[in-house]
Amino acid sequence: MRILMQPIEMIAWFTREGIPNPIRYRLTSGNDSHVVVKVDHVVTRSEEKLAGNRMFIFRCQSEINGLIKQYELKYELNTCKWYLHKL
Repeated sequence: MRILMQPIEMIAWFTREGIPNPIRYRLTSGNDSHVVVKVDHVVTRSEEKLAGNRMFIFRCQSEINGLIKQYELKYELNTCKWYLHKL
């Protein structure tokens, strides 16, 4: 997996405790086209603190262009921003 840390637009639902669950995301590729990826399965969810920022890390799996791919999503709690961390 290579590290991208690219900001993405996310559709997610939240539990009553405030824990997000990703549904699908959209990222912008180099030629300003949008790619929408449905999150098929969340394999693991963990929490880390990086430079004082709390983040949820989701290791997910989806079918992209006919292939099953694993990737990591990060949700930054302080700014409420989502990132495609590793692909």
